[in-house]
Amino acid sequence: MAYGMGQGQQPIIVLREGTERSKDKEAQYNNIAAARAVADAVKSTLGPKGMDKMLVDSMGDVVITNDGVTILKEIDVQHPAAKMVVEIAKTQDTECGDGTTSSVIIAGELLKKAEALIEQNIHPTIIANGYKMAAAEAIRILDTIAVPITSDDTEKLKRVAMTAMTGKSVGGQGEFLAELAVKAVRAVAEKTGNKYTVDVDNIKVEKRTGGSIAETEIIEGIVIDKERVHPRMATQVKKAKIALLSVPMEVKKTEVDAKIQIRDPSQMQRFLDEEEAVLKGMVDQVAASGANVVFCQKGIDDLVQHYLAKAGIFAARRLKESDMEKIAKATGGTIVGKIDNLTKNDLGVAELVEQRKVGENDMIFITGCKNPKAISIVVRGGTEHVADEVERSLHDALRVIGVALEDGKIVPGAGAPEIELSLRLADYASTVGGREQLAIEAFASAMEIIPWALAENAGLDAIDMVIQLKSAHEKKAANAKNMGLDLDAGKPADMLKANIIEPLRVKTQAVKSAAEVANMILRIDDVIASKRAPPAPPGGNDGMGGMGGMGGMGGMGGM
Repeated sequence: MAYGMGQGQQPIIVLREGTERSKDKEAQYNNIAAARAVADAVKSTLGPKGMDKMLVDSMGDVVITNDGVTILKEIDVQHPAAKMVVEIAKTQDTECGDGTTSSVIIAGELLKKAEALIEQNIHPTIIANGYKMAAAEAIRILDTIAVPITSDDTEKLKRVAMTAMTGKSVGGQGEFLAELAVKAVRAVAEKTGNKYTVDVDNIKVEKRTGGSIAETEIIEGIVIDKERVHPRMATQVKKAKIALLSVPMEVKKTEVDAKIQIRDPSQMQRFLDEEEAVLKGMVDQVAASGANVVFCQKGIDDLVQHYLAKAGIFAARRLKESDMEKIAKATGGTIVGKIDNLTKNDLGVAELVEQRKVGENDMIFITGCKNPKAISIVVRGGTEHVADEVERSLHDALRVIGVALEDGKIVPGAGAPEIELSLRLADYASTVGGREQLAIEAFASAMEIIPWALAENAGLDAIDMVIQLKSAHEKKAANAKNMGLDLDAGKPADMLKANIIEPLRVKTQAVKSAAEVANMILRIDDVIASKRAPPAPPGGNDGMGGMGGMGGMGGMGGM
């Protein structure tokens, strides 16, 4: 990129050679096209009749899913605007657990409508402002159509989970998994005043290949994917007193190079005896604290394993830090960083620690914990792909139940809120006036993409379905705002009665994040992509010296 400095003057080079630059409408169209491409990639996965995607990475690992956020995480997105759209899916997943595909599709449609407005010479800033106003109004409208829900509405909570899992490959076990999820969330939910807080991280999910989905079970306690370190240890410890160590039970290696010179066999024996005494001392300290179970985050020496087995102490090693923290929380124990500091006050307590066979491998179960909010779910599936998809479905179910409990509000699903938003935002647009009105109307129209995609994926006529839905909502019936798409019957139906319901936050977050990312992309009018400088030739600046060889051309004088 060069700027001329007037007549006869040298142009000034501002950007490095090879830098790519696109500006104004070209930049905007490029960004919009990239974001829409991401939306189109997941559009066919929406709804109960949505299709699955098979994703194969560079290592040949296969993921089969229709979970929006999983698809977007797995595909390697290069374009910066497309990366922004992927980010909203991740945020949606973190905040709500569901609605990832919807948020991306809405963002793609908002940008498509914005592109049409830019072509009409409406400034992107005006569009962004209109979208901002529309999003704020949309969130207010959604709140008016929401229905309250309480912790005792177990049936409704179950239906919320089943709605989140529709279309997922859970082999007809949706209801069973939804029941498990409701039970687990209600167990970890904490009530303060009238409000609930749900930390889904307190629910530990472990998956095991083998068996059917129906064998998935909920455990009141902690499950660890480890086994005892020595075969002579008992497989079961009742009235467990648990020591949690974050240090290795091994002889410490020196930090600097050290040599030990041994001149005769007796010295060698003394050295080995000393090492053994150090290791036995560790076991004695653990035993002195009164512990009969040890969970170690690092390694446990073979000799220490032998002494622990001899002392009747159950032990497992190389546990994940997150597992250690969960055990500490569940049993009331403290993670100790130095064995010398271990006392009986640091020990966690559980009724039972046992090693059980699950599928082909062993797992350790810690049950009867001090903290009743310690819950684990062991997921089973016939193949690894099935178990992975069940785990993803359960994650969505747990999150949406938690969100529904925290907010205490739900909305009908199957495109009902989107059509209601579309109609009411169109009315709102006429009260605003100015050019922003066009942007709000575009926002209202963009909302129709959700029922449109649902109908399309179910093999129905999308235009007919959207028109039927609109006319159902325009009727002044009491349940008009609850009318969504019954994809089996191919006509509108009351979604609250059909029990197709979603947490309010799923919808508000999807609208909010889609509007934000659309505005961010619209406001970009210049994309400057710099290229890395090529590596300097060997020998630095002297590299040009090689041209001296051209002196050989002197031989041409012979002509």
